[in-house]
Amino acid sequence: MHISLKWINELVDLTNIRLDVLVEKLTLGGFEVEEILSLLIFQKKEKVIDITATANRADSLSTYGIGKEISALINQPLCTSPYVLHNLESVNYFTQTKLTTLVNENYITFIAIKVENLTNFDSPNWLQEKLISSNITPVNNLSDYQNYILLETGYPFQLYDLRKIEQKLQTPNFNLEITYDNKGEIFTDENNQTYPLHNEILTVKANGEILSLAGIASHFNYKFDSSTNAVLIEGSLFNSKKIRQTSRELGIRTERSARYEKELTTSGFEAAFYRLLSLLKMRNKTLKYTLHTITNELPITKCILELNYKTLIQILGPVVLENGNISQITTDQVSKYLTRLNFDFKFNAKSNKWVITVPHSRIIDISREIDLIEEIGRLHGFNNFVTYLPSVPSIGKKDFSYQTRQKLTGCLLNLGLTEVVQYSLVTNKGNNNNIKLVNPLLNEYGSLRKSLLPELLKACSNNTKNGNVNFEAFEYGHVFSGEKITQAEEKENIAGIFGSFKTKQEWNETQQPISWFSAKGKIENLFDQLNIDIIWKQPESILSQNLLHPYKNVNIYLSNSTQVGYFGQVHPLIAKNLSVDPNTYLFEFNFNILRNQLITTQLAAYKKYSLYPKIIKDLSFIIKQDISYNQLYENIQKNGTGLLIFIEVLDEYRGEGIPSGYKSLCLQLTFQSNKSTLITKEIEKIMTVIENNLIKTLNVSIRA
Repeated sequence: MHISLKWINELVDLTNIRLDVLVEKLTLGGFEVEEILSLLIFQKKEKVIDITATANRADSLSTYGIGKEISALINQPLCTSPYVLHNLESVNYFTQTKLTTLVNENYITFIAIKVENLTNFDSPNWLQEKLISSNITPVNNLSDYQNYILLETGYPFQLYDLRKIEQKLQTPNFNLEITYDNKGEIFTDENNQTYPLHNEILTVKANGEILSLAGIASHFNYKFDSSTNAVLIEGSLFNSKKIRQTSRELGIRTERSARYEKELTTSGFEAAFYRLLSLLKMRNKTLKYTLHTITNELPITKCILELNYKTLIQILGPVVLENGNISQITTDQVSKYLTRLNFDFKFNAKSNKWVITVPHSRIIDISREIDLIEEIGRLHGFNNFVTYLPSVPSIGKKDFSYQTRQKLTGCLLNLGLTEVVQYSLVTNKGNNNNIKLVNPLLNEYGSLRKSLLPELLKACSNNTKNGNVNFEAFEYGHVFSGEKITQAEEKENIAGIFGSFKTKQEWNETQQPISWFSAKGKIENLFDQLNIDIIWKQPESILSQNLLHPYKNVNIYLSNSTQVGYFGQVHPLIAKNLSVDPNTYLFEFNFNILRNQLITTQLAAYKKYSLYPKIIKDLSFIIKQDISYNQLYENIQKNGTGLLIFIEVLDEYRGEGIPSGYKSLCLQLTFQSNKSTLITKEIEKIMTVIENNLIKTLNVSIRA
């Protein structure tokens, strides 16, 4: 939405606020400024800002609405309302009731006025200037007034050619109705596009003739043109859900329907109607207007909310004062912000609570206490609140099962496996050993699984067929043992599958599938991380013999001779049937046994990670081949101060360009502090010390 600052300045005095400050306040207040434009309009330069408002703020989709927001954000009074009656008799036209056939749930208000003696459609230069600044090209007819009132007030009005309606109906006297009675009719919009209607489409009719799709578009036969001398102005507010539904169903969306979709209120609606009439009368002094139809005014529902100061402090937290001290927002400040927002309220100093009546224009987006707190935060500025989280000693209690799962998950992720989740119900087909359900919902899920591995193998097979050949995963899940459903015993297992990902030990080698010993080493590494001693024994499980290679599978026991699970390579026949890599390895462990063992085993201790960013530096040099990596590592670590936290070899090269007996190394050094953000100059000094020491002690040649 393009808004001219000159236009806004008519509503709020902006002379004492810089543009960048205004943009910042709008952005922090929830109105993102997309762009600042400088336009040449009628030989005058104007500043225009492109603003995006949130979807729930239909009240701000107008110049006056944005003006009210800016007034509250910068704490400047709002100037005289643009809804001033000019050249209108002081007669209240909106007191009669003539509309009798209504669908109450789909309208809020409906007003129709006949306007006659229209002789001059020319729009004044000031109006055209504001249209241009809002990215609308003026056409110097009634459309300019229609567009202008939408921009200024946010309310859409529909104009029909009154004489065309009377000619079609062959009478100057007609009744308007809002109806669903449209079955079999065809509607033609202003762009001459046709739409078939049915009895769920809401229309506005005059003596049975369709004037418009309610709240969306007017009929082609009744649009105004250059010969129009009288119009019927429809001002209405329709149910947003109904407009959105009809617009989507027919595939037609207009500027008018877009406004209704955001749910407008009646606040300022009648004043906007007066404003439109006054604009038309500026160029048509003999203008005659007659109230044709008006609905009974629906009662306005008041929204009264209670704001608790204690809740506000808990949500928004402390604020940073201008002198840098930390404090709390005061009750006086909150009351001032509510006043700036034009909220009526009463404050109880004893209970520190406000009872607030929400303005009718804001009842759509403010319906809860948290909405009021957000408004206070917007006006105070969210950037003025303390940004760090409060210190919480404990967030609930983690039982040991949860801690065990965390530990296991971390270890398996470190091994390169990804966690998956699958159904505990499996198909009956090919699973005669599974426990069958008496009355399954689907045959595909008619049994309880006895192991996690068959489904993991199927998942691996499906991934391979879909191009993901590097499938390595683990799963927590419940399995069931026993012969009958009434005798089933449930336990939790953890299983995994890996080995399809080819690796290499040296950078200059070709990638090779993982060997039995390397795969077995991964499992040993897993238990080392858990600090659990295990024993490998000859397999006895029938299940493992069915799934695993007959000569490459083992059962795993704890030191107290309790079996924790089994491990092995996939059976060649199963690998062939499922199109799985034969170098795939499987494991399945009893989760409860692992948990109970960890209770008696000291878990690894963790240290707090640094909150400050790392600085990474590369160091390239030529060094003798007989110097060990340990010598190099200790030398660098000794001179890296306490800030050097990690050393990694990126590259090793021997060959052309490197002297015989030497090699080229590239190391990556990672620096980080636990106390502050590191400065590049500080790290450069440390790097210089490291380089000089390497040259002096190990006789290296630093490469650029």
